[in-house]
Amino acid sequence: MFRLYHSALDTSDKNRVKSRLKKFITRRPSLKTLQEKGLIKDQIFGSHPHTVCECENSTVSWFVKQCIEVVKKRGLDVDGIYRVSGNLATIQKLRFIVNQEEKLNLDDSQWEDIHVVTGALKMFFRELPEPLFPYSFFEQFVEAIKKPDNNARIETIKFLVQKLPPPNRDTMKVLFGHFTKVVARASKNLMSTQSLGIVFGPTLLRAENEAGNMAIHMVYQNQIAELMLSKYNEISGSGED
Repeated sequence: MFRLYHSALDTSDKNRVKSRLKKFITRRPSLKTLQEKGLIKDQIFGSHPHTVCECENSTVSWFVKQCIEVVKKRGLDVDGIYRVSGNLATIQKLRFIVNQEEKLNLDDSQWEDIHVVTGALKMFFRELPEPLFPYSFFEQFVEAIKKPDNNARIETIKFLVQKLPPPNRDTMKVLFGHFTKVVARASKNLMSTQSLGIVFGPTLLRAENEAGNMAIHMVYQNQIAELMLSKYNEISGSGED
């Protein structure tokens, strides 16, 4: 009798707990609701460019612009800029601060190593849900770079760039405009057009499903990045960064 009574109490308690949990879950506001109320902010790293830029009322993320400004000030003559890796733990610390929307001063001594700043910028682009050049554009860019006539390649890529979503297009222009400044100091930093193409090509432009074509795709990725950099003024329609 005692066991039956005890078992009935256990069942009743379990049902009450389940009921309370169910009510808590159904009443708990969704992530979208919390974001709309401003209680949870969209993170910089790992978010789509249009999401980040919409929150900032811009077409280029402030973080991208800050990193570029710092490299312009103290990194253009650094050997292997963008190729050399920074300390991963420090890069992750910087990433955390940016995502937590804490006040960021890249001139602070803790970010003295310029390779930490460039490493964080590369990580920003690697962690985009889609590459800066979206998956749907990949095959079109590959077909463009395959064209035998150089002028046709340039014109086709210029046309494709103009079709990119505004945040992607404007970020590309700012980024590649900056790269032209890096290449202009190649005698000091040893970073040629080809070097930057190798570093950024696979990050900015890749297929959604690489399958067994990774090596072949990498050749095209590098070539596309190199052409866009070497013919930046023609493709972007602007020489400004």
